[in-house]
Amino acid sequence: MRQPDLLVVGAGPVGLALALALKDSGLAIVLADARPRAAVLADPRVLALAHGTRLTLERLGVWDALPVTPIRRIHVSQQGGFGRTELRAEDYRQPALGYVVSAGALAGALRAAVERSGIPILDETEVTALTPQADAVVATLVATLGSPAASAPDDAPCRARLVACAEGRLDVGSRDVVERDYRQHALIARIDVDGGHRDRAFERFTPQGPIALLPCDSNFALVQVVSPERADELLAIDDAGYVAQMQERFGTRLRFGTVSRRHRYPLGLRYRRDPAGARTVWLGNAAQTLHPVAGQGFNLALRDVWALADTLLRHRGDPGGAAVLDAYADSRGLDRFGAIHFTDALVRVFSNDFAPLRQLRGAGLLALDLIPPLRDFVARRMMFGARAWP
Repeated sequence: MRQPDLLVVGAGPVGLALALALKDSGLAIVLADARPRAAVLADPRVLALAHGTRLTLERLGVWDALPVTPIRRIHVSQQGGFGRTELRAEDYRQPALGYVVSAGALAGALRAAVERSGIPILDETEVTALTPQADAVVATLVATLGSPAASAPDDAPCRARLVACAEGRLDVGSRDVVERDYRQHALIARIDVDGGHRDRAFERFTPQGPIALLPCDSNFALVQVVSPERADELLAIDDAGYVAQMQERFGTRLRFGTVSRRHRYPLGLRYRRDPAGARTVWLGNAAQTLHPVAGQGFNLALRDVWALADTLLRHRGDPGGAAVLDAYADSRGLDRFGAIHFTDALVRVFSNDFAPLRQLRGAGLLALDLIPPLRDFVARRMMFGARAWP
């Protein structure tokens, strides 16, 4: 294998987007992913794409190939309290506030474009060690047992001038990693609603936790946030019982139908204080894992990707040089920490049934509805990030 300038660890949407953004950079790029190709493309998770993310995917040339569902309105309310607001795309002269797509479909479109560019992707290849040196990072690549690559191993270590870790969990317990356990689990499913979604999304704050409904294909993608104990209870009841409790949370605004199989995963906040180190940069879930309450995770990751690509294109020479990575980290400070703390603040305020906070939530939603500049600030942050531009 040719020794790359850039080794991208992870061939999911984040890693693929970085490779595609740099396809004409002149850098030798290789991607490695421990998963089989089919597993990445079959990822059923649903991603909410901000309008700014659409603009980036258009620049990458993959937008037209994506089966997206637009979000033209977002209705925000709380159960058992006053205050509501609605964000509308037409108020900002945009075709949509955001879009919904499956992670597998997005990975498929990005992968097809990367493959057309000729950038190699090593599937079923795990990166088991990264050792920074003065002029390169030495990476140990191990083919997964039973994979096609395992029959023809390459014993030579991979030496890359820069490694971008775009997949995997953060190092729990590391001094550079900030952690917060919200003691919440998310239940995810697909749920039908009478009359269809009409390109509307809903964020409903309830005493047991927030519920998000995202229009996806012909039904809604559902994310319900509850305590671990309540998650146990909701997974134990049958579909009819689950739909009934959802109906209770939403009242008569929506009439729910059938629900798919429910899945759960724990929620917390984890992020690296510094997204760049010695000839290494971390992106996506390897850099930060956010609560899904505002749908900011992938959108922030893609802004990180675009900024890193832009930095590498503007600073020719050694892509892993300290000055280059410092410039990247400095460029991401405002947006990255703004998104992290904005999401964390929403969780703390809107996932608490403490009576004074419930009244404060109602007042905040009422203010959003009555004060257009405040509503515009929230809408533009959701569409474009902390800097409120693409």
